[in-house]
Amino acid sequence: MESMNLSIDQLESRANTIRRKILQMVHSAGCGHPGGPLGLADIFTVLFMNILRLDPKQATAPARDRFILSNGHVSAVLYAAMQERGFWPDLDIMSFRSLGSPFQGHPSTRYLEGIENCSGSLGQGLSVASGLSLGLKQQGQAARVFCCISDGECGEGMTWEAATAAAHYKAPVIAFMDWNGIQIDGYTRDVCHLGDLPARFQALGWQCSTVDGHDIQAIQTSLLAARSNTSGPQIIFFQTTLGKGISFMENQPGWHGKAPNDAEMQSALAELV
Repeated sequence: MESMNLSIDQLESRANTIRRKILQMVHSAGCGHPGGPLGLADIFTVLFMNILRLDPKQATAPARDRFILSNGHVSAVLYAAMQERGFWPDLDIMSFRSLGSPFQGHPSTRYLEGIENCSGSLGQGLSVASGLSLGLKQQGQAARVFCCISDGECGEGMTWEAATAAAHYKAPVIAFMDWNGIQIDGYTRDVCHLGDLPARFQALGWQCSTVDGHDIQAIQTSLLAARSNTSGPQIIFFQTTLGKGISFMENQPGWHGKAPNDAEMQSALAELV
């Protein structure tokens, strides 16, 4: 179980490839969520290429690291990153969200090897990841559990129940947040103001850090530091921009869940050089 250990330049190139795939997948489907996946592309590139210890040919090996996706609507970045890592080389990722496709709008363990949890109902991922990390710890496994959550889903009570329990039981879970300030109904500050999220997690007993979610080196440094620490729950607040890389999508709530038309698609791809 190893990572790929790519260079920073190689990671930046892979991130652009993943962004192109995201756009192509959502455009081909005519529906989906481009904004969040584009904003997460740099993080998922680093995570799947250089951090997670796994083997696509042994997707269920007990020694593997686990990745739990809570905000399942960003599935396009998960599928693109995992395929770049070597999963499902013979499957057509452009069948995304089509009837009968394994690449459904929200990931399911029923269709693809390597997917660790079904997701889509927001707020559940942190509970799954925290419990899984405690189970692996009890078994004496060295494998780590990483979990992606969104700021919008912190309006869900289950997130805070999980955060409280994880701190109490010292679950060695590594969470990171897509902290872009946007959810499907608009800016989080307008929909349901979440307050000082790092302070709230820290008050519960979590180890917290805040990192630029588009700085490849900083992303890698923070994830490596988190992986080496097993003393309790940790969360990295990645400051991201929804629609990152596409000027007319960046920080625009309307691009949370809308597919680009043909002209918008061509314009977007032209920006990813």
